[in-house]
Amino acid sequence: MPGRAEGGTRRARLLATVAALLVFHFPAHAATKADVEAQFQQWLSVDLWPEAQKSGISATSFKAAFADVKLNWDLPDLAPPGFPKAKERKQSQAEFSSPGSYFSEKRLQGLAATGRSLASAHASTLKRIERTYGVPGPIVLAIWGRESGFGRAKIPHPIMDVLATKAFMSTRPELFRRELIAALHILDSGDVREAEMRGSWAGAMGQPQFLPSSFLKYAVDFDGDGRRDIWTSVPDSLASIANYLSQKGWQAGRDWGFEVLIPKGVSCAQEGPDLARPIADWAGMGIGRISGKAFPSAERAAAGMMLVPAGTHGPQFVVTPNFYVIKEYNNSDLYALFIGNLADRIASGGGAFRGEWGDVGNMLRSDVLAMQKALVSKGYDVGKVDGLPGYKTRRSLGDWQAKNGLSATCFPAASLKSQLR
Repeated sequence: MPGRAEGGTRRARLLATVAALLVFHFPAHAATKADVEAQFQQWLSVDLWPEAQKSGISATSFKAAFADVKLNWDLPDLAPPGFPKAKERKQSQAEFSSPGSYFSEKRLQGLAATGRSLASAHASTLKRIERTYGVPGPIVLAIWGRESGFGRAKIPHPIMDVLATKAFMSTRPELFRRELIAALHILDSGDVREAEMRGSWAGAMGQPQFLPSSFLKYAVDFDGDGRRDIWTSVPDSLASIANYLSQKGWQAGRDWGFEVLIPKGVSCAQEGPDLARPIADWAGMGIGRISGKAFPSAERAAAGMMLVPAGTHGPQFVVTPNFYVIKEYNNSDLYALFIGNLADRIASGGGAFRGEWGDVGNMLRSDVLAMQKALVSKGYDVGKVDGLPGYKTRRSLGDWQAKNGLSATCFPAASLKSQLR
């Protein structure tokens, strides 16, 4: 454990490395859970401790933090050393399949009703937050509701168990190793006791569901008690969400976006944050709000971007840079749309998007990947060639469709597979 001599540390690290290599290269002697538990204790002392010490954690703090930490074998995405490699799971398209189901009307109505009630209950706090950070209360409430059911969701796991397990034997150990070191610094700060520092199976903590590194950067003490408490303090939780968005570039006074109707003569292949233009220009093309209302006068000269997450098979939007700030919280178009829609419901009693989500997202990821490769071979920029139809893939597909005499839909479909080779 902490405090062993440097020479002994080097020797122990070498022995641990050799032992790990033996485990991996001689599967006939498969590891048991007891073997892995022993390796974990050695990993703590000879591998993690030097890094923690270098980052400023004391031996006393380190020892106290890990006194009761246990490997959690029930977490997903584990890769224990010496165990058979898990079978590759079927690739899914959570972001791109059945988008309509993501916007459960029953769930959104329930969250909105609760959000409106809490907007009244916490009105003074939310006003002070907006004055301080420039982020509207309904946006903060929407994220709070989506992430933790307004702080009412059960947050079951001791965060040190989760992070230590995943840093030692997950499929993404380096990510969780960084978060584990960050968690040690949170404990060192005195903001929270280890027994109260609980989170999700993925390491996200408290009511805002911050990873430890985000806590260190963005959590604030807004109730003035001297601690940043995102577990039990509503003011700290809400202000921390707002501070996160503010630090990520939230533009005060601007909306997140608007559902629109794009005329048939206007190409759907103009979406993306890199193709921004004044909202008045979009309006000049005949793009109008689906509600029939005009774009707010304060928005017309400001930048807006086309967004068609399902191409012409779903709701269409002109969004502002604030939409992409929401995506910093969770890098998903559907997540940011969910937050925007929920915020509108809380603020003004808005309802569901009027455009209907079509029957999209049924293609295999491998088929979308093949289409991306075909587009790349023709000189198109599809972004990541990963089988997921992000905005660059959608608009490249729309461009290709138009140039080949097809109606641009800007979304992969099985009927296009044979044509796009």
